[in-house]
Amino acid sequence: MLDVLNNRTTIRKYSDKDVSQELLNEVLEAGCRASTTGNMQVYSIVVTRNNDMKEKLAPSHFNQPMVKNAPVTLTFCADFNRFNKWCKLNNAEPGYDNFLSFVTASIDALLVAQTVCVAAEAKGLGICYLGTTTYLAKNIIDTLKLPNGVVPITTVTLGWPDEKPVQIDRLPLEAVVHNETYKDYSDADIKNLYAEKEAREDNKAFVKENNKESLAQVFTDVRYKKADNVTFSNMLLSVLKEQGFMNQ
Repeated sequence: MLDVLNNRTTIRKYSDKDVSQELLNEVLEAGCRASTTGNMQVYSIVVTRNNDMKEKLAPSHFNQPMVKNAPVTLTFCADFNRFNKWCKLNNAEPGYDNFLSFVTASIDALLVAQTVCVAAEAKGLGICYLGTTTYLAKNIIDTLKLPNGVVPITTVTLGWPDEKPVQIDRLPLEAVVHNETYKDYSDADIKNLYAEKEAREDNKAFVKENNKESLAQVFTDVRYKKADNVTFSNMLLSVLKEQGFMNQ
């Protein structure tokens, strides 16, 4: 398992070979053994296999080709709809129409998503996370007919790899691990911890291609701009209100 984790790569190109329902169920069953808040399992997974549905879903992910090309697309949702209904059927009044409950369900959804990914990779399948899910969440809600109390959190494409990409970089362990208490970073620490990332030829190419002075500027000025962050933040807050998670 450690070899699987340490050698994993993101797969964006998939072969035409299908993923059997038996294998998919095996992976999903394993994923649903993930930790969950209070054993509530306040998440749902929408499986998309149908090509027409993939066509409808693709624009919500800015038409990234993996959505349509992968045999399976999985949308992991924060879901209090099911749990709320169970409570009401048992004369228990749910109080989960608030932001904390959304965070709780989001954590559950992400835990199961990552566990599904590890299970899939252990079986030789490839996966790709789509970080676009919360950007156009309203569109996904409409496409997948998600009811009140359900919000899409992340999407994963899954299939048999048709590429062997170079493993992308990660920061060294000392950049992300703090012993006992958080140790803030000096300027010298930051320069040292990001030196290897900045020195990679692929990252140098990103800087040159985008006509920027540094890799950091590629992130702030091109990939994740403040204006975009504010726009999508406001859209997501609106979705949370519409889906019943912002009541006081």
